[in-house]
Amino acid sequence: MIILGLTGGIATGKSTVSNRLRTHHNLTIVDADIIARTVVEPGTPAYKKIVAHFGPTTPDLLLDDGSLNRPALGRAVFGNEPERLFLNSVVHPAVRKEMLRQTIVAYIRGSDIVVLDIPLLFESKLDRFCSTTVVVSCSEEQELARLLARDSHLTEEDARKRIASQMALEEKRKRAGHVIDNSGTLDELYAQIDDLVAKIRPSPVANLATWLGPPVVTGVALIALLFQQLRPKL
Repeated sequence: MIILGLTGGIATGKSTVSNRLRTHHNLTIVDADIIARTVVEPGTPAYKKIVAHFGPTTPDLLLDDGSLNRPALGRAVFGNEPERLFLNSVVHPAVRKEMLRQTIVAYIRGSDIVVLDIPLLFESKLDRFCSTTVVVSCSEEQELARLLARDSHLTEEDARKRIASQMALEEKRKRAGHVIDNSGTLDELYAQIDDLVAKIRPSPVANLATWLGPPVVTGVALIALLFQQLRPKL
């Protein structure tokens, strides 16, 4: 099984690439953003820790339905490094645990490629667990224009700050195993995605060997250990 780490800059088109991989190529997508929301839903362990810690100092922490008021939580940690680190210490392990669970399920089901869709792939050092990585990129001018068009409430200064808060696209491109250039048309983007999948997709035989490998190796190791334990002592 190939584990493909997918990342990019803000508004460079990562979601479009992810959707193409899911709908056109039927790949399993493990989406860190979606998981980050599900692990803090009411009743989850992470939710309870967040409410217990921030509730006393953040009166508007919860919405009417009991879910977290994300803007209020953001204000509570903005500019407060200890509080930000606490929130990360609660959310990040829960996210990684769920990502691992979904990846294992995909492996058991025989998936040939699993995509880890992680905005901060390199920053979080999760690229070390990937077979290869791909960065969705465009020019800085396009990135800014697309961000302003997508989030119309942002000023240009706010947009530039958000872009600057992440690792520079140039650095991400240097670290990537593959780069998808989203500076052109949608058809050109799709063509690059399709070429990438064709390039990295393992053959059915290779994928079967990968799928069987760990159980077979584990079985052989256990048998060897058993024989060692049963072997008469000299």
